[in-house]
Amino acid sequence: MPHFVCLFDWTDQGSKTVTDTVDRVGSASEMAQSKYGVHLEHIYWTVGAHDLVGVLEAPDVESLSAFLLELAKAGNIRSTTMRAFDRDEMSSIIGRVG
Repeated sequence: MPHFVCLFDWTDQGSKTVTDTVDRVGSASEMAQSKYGVHLEHIYWTVGAHDLVGVLEAPDVESLSAFLLELAKAGNIRSTTMRAFDRDEMSSIIGRVG
């Protein structure tokens, strides 16, 4: 399944309820898996340009997008998403280069 790296930033609402962040991630992870088939492999709370970094596995980009839209709808975060390729996928891509 495809992997994605998501950079998350708290909204003003998310910052005001920062003490709930661990519980919110737990609930979001359960919802992602049961409703969208998206697996939250890793989540890190970070210092710097972004508040959290997640590594997610999804059956397809549509499922991931629906999950992220549902998260955004709750009003606590905004996200930036990047498709990530593992070693085998990148080797296959390079093999297609002429």
